Amino acid sequence: MEIINLEEQPSLLNRYIRELRDVTIQGDPLRFRKNLERIGEIMAYEISKRLNYHEEEVTTPLATAKVKEPSDKIVLATILRAGLPFHLGFLNYFDRAENAFVSAYRKYREKGETFDVLVEYLASADIEGKTLIIVDPMLATGSSMELGYRALLNNGTPAKIHVASVIASQQAIDYVAKVFPADKTTVWSAAIDPEINAHSYIVPGLGDAGDLAFGEKL
Repeated sequence: MEIINLEEQPSLLNRYIRELRDVTIQGDPLRFRKNLERIGEIMAYEISKRLNYHEEEVTTPLATAKVKEPSDKIVLATILRAGLPFHLGFLNYFDRAENAFVSAYRKYREKGETFDVLVEYLASADIEGKTLIIVDPMLATGSSMELGYRALLNNGTPAKIHVASVIASQQAIDYVAKVFPADKTTVWSAAIDPEINAHSYIVPGLGDAGDLAFGEKL
């Protein structure tokens, strides 16, 4: 399995990561959502380099030109709710992709520190033989990503899988590497942080991406 940490490659992406992390900027939810979207666009472009292509001809006003068109049939899947702006960035580039949405969330136990990850909703295209791109901005433990993926398998078996996050913990990267099929999965992250805390939040991370994008939940 290939793990790609885009933070290791100096680019404009690092500015958007810095703004997402910065507590003095996080108070602007519109900017927070826009930065998630922009990172999604950049990562979609990077992933597009790994697709299969075929040659087509297009007619211009003067002649014909040969162009490369993607051959892969793509299903873009998102873990709700924080994944929505990130998903939009991918969809801006993969504008012909089919889409899938999975509701996977933490249900905290009585003392409020431990939790179970539950999946309650799935709306997905057929993924059989297609390229599946699963996006979730925060990959903390990897449990939500795994459960979302297993729910999607009810709609087929993909030929290739790309797992994309904005910030991942090293623990989650290691976990995903164990539970996803290594021969056809590539994991992409804009940054990989060293640890998670007792509440399973990534450290240094950026906090709760869903709350910062859409407001605090009860």
